[in-house]
Amino acid sequence: MSEKIRVLVADDEYISRGFFELQVQASKDYELAASFANAEMAVSWCNTHPVDLVIMDVMMKYGLDGLTCARIIKNNNERIKIILTTSTAEFEWIEKARKAGIDSFWFKEYPEITLLEVMDRTMNGESVYPGTPPNPEFGALTKTGLSERELDVLRELTRNLTNEEIAETLHISEYTVKRHIQNMLEKTGYKNRLDLAVNAKTIGLVVHEKDRTKQVKDGNEDCRQMHEKW
Repeated sequence: MSEKIRVLVADDEYISRGFFELQVQASKDYELAASFANAEMAVSWCNTHPVDLVIMDVMMKYGLDGLTCARIIKNNNERIKIILTTSTAEFEWIEKARKAGIDSFWFKEYPEITLLEVMDRTMNGESVYPGTPPNPEFGALTKTGLSERELDVLRELTRNLTNEEIAETLHISEYTVKRHIQNMLEKTGYKNRLDLAVNAKTIGLVVHEKDRTKQVKDGNEDCRQMHEKW
């Protein structure tokens, strides 16, 4: 009888983590090696225990984020397969994950295929990434109804920045920022910029890079040093 594939789960959300655990335990091919609510603990475990596959959420409440820790795991042991997951609709992480050598990526709320299929294909040597971006409803339209530049402005809005600060960050004029915000208000039907920002953040339409990495300062010293390297 062949040995089961050892899976480590890392997700700070109790329900999501439980779902991943059940998926692993219900399969005859996989066994749960460990499960953590913190990505840094996953890094430490992979350094000291045999692991074949890691299923890890991108966003973490405490410590380093999942994308950063996935990079660290890959740097330490390329043999370990990694599936990054997220409940948001942020598609920018796809390219970052590819560049980091992460094997596969799965959207929890917008799956094209089942997690088990992603696991099987990943362990068979495939790199499984979504073919199209998630397209959730946002006011009177869906995400694809916004341009890339409008989404850039929206990400900055979720950080509660002024038009001047957004313009400086994106290297565009304040007039252009104001025009993009007005266009988004007209398209979505939201009343003001606060409505835009709050609703975008609530449904995870976009996630600012600083929100993904905001807990880096809480990580342990070894992980912080590795993060600085990457």
